[in-house]
Amino acid sequence: MISMATKPVVPPPPNLPAKPQPPEDGGGALVVERIAQRVEPPKMYQVVMLNDDFTPMEFVIEVLQHFFGKSREAATQIMLKIHLDGKGVCGVYSHEIAETKVAQVMDAANGAGHPLQAVSEPVE
Repeated sequence: MISMATKPVVPPPPNLPAKPQPPEDGGGALVVERIAQRVEPPKMYQVVMLNDDFTPMEFVIEVLQHFFGKSREAATQIMLKIHLDGKGVCGVYSHEIAETKVAQVMDAANGAGHPLQAVSEPVE
């Protein structure tokens, strides 16, 4: 006896309920409340270069000009502050940029064989 396979009958899916409609306010408008958000500016960091007795002053001036975009006169003033006070601020930046500037200064100093040090500190 040969029987034919038949597919079982699948009932159709039940009718899905209609999307709920927002209540009518007469004009059909939907009111959305906007809440003001206060965004604080990012915390700033200063790049500070530290004095040492071995790095030539001319090298410090070149680093300030190249990595911090200082003019020759401004770089000389910062270099003298570093030399006389033991440290000097090279610039103020967001955290990521300050860390990048510190890394650039350290790489340049190491590449030139100088012990120049730079750090980033939060601005208070």
